[in-house]
Amino acid sequence: MVQSDSGSLIQLGDVHLNLASMAGEVNVLRGVDLTVEGGETVGVVGPSGSGKSTLLMVIAGLERATSGTVRVAGHDLSALDEDALARFRRGAVGIVFQSFHLVPTMTALENVAIPLELAGARDAFDLAAAELGAVGLAHRLSHYPGQLSGGEQQRVALARAFVARPKLLLADEPTGNLDQATGRAIVELLFDLHGRHGTTLLLVTHDPALAARCGRVVHVEDGRIAADARQEGGRVVPIRR
Repeated sequence: MVQSDSGSLIQLGDVHLNLASMAGEVNVLRGVDLTVEGGETVGVVGPSGSGKSTLLMVIAGLERATSGTVRVAGHDLSALDEDALARFRRGAVGIVFQSFHLVPTMTALENVAIPLELAGARDAFDLAAAELGAVGLAHRLSHYPGQLSGGEQQRVALARAFVARPKLLLADEPTGNLDQATGRAIVELLFDLHGRHGTTLLLVTHDPALAARCGRVVHVEDGRIAADARQEGGRVVPIRR
């Protein structure tokens, strides 16, 4: 079962998620137990269809668990309605997707300012401009997503995810749509931002080398956690449950 440490940033206990399909109900998550402490970097790996991305969506409150306990940043997500979940994400969670998910009719500056404006920040555009500068895009503030390269779009997405200083960053295959060189640059930026702000990072990836950059690697198979280990002094140390 989930550990009882109330100070943990993420606590999942016996989480199940069942979704309807044309062929009947599908058991996507099958009893997931996971505890993540603040400041950790966790690589989430496993075969396609194993439930990795769905796990991140449950932690973000974008999918509701069918049963089990989901506590993130002190919030019991099962007790929150949709408005409260939106406020939780706005204040505690940043998300970076493979496909960027920028608003095409908004400039880079406007895209990054969105979470700050929703939070009522009066200096939203000043903060957004500073964050774009931090990811190397001070010269692209007024450009629209369609005028930016894939790497630049992902930098905008990173700036948007970090601008409100979330406790938790969820990254779902953030280099999946990028060439190798651009992907490496985005990874360096991602870990640099994590280190600078102390944000907890959960990173879904098919790349073992990228997962190995994290202090901990969780293997998901068939909707369950098959292995969970920390990397300590060059050694892999299994986490006992």
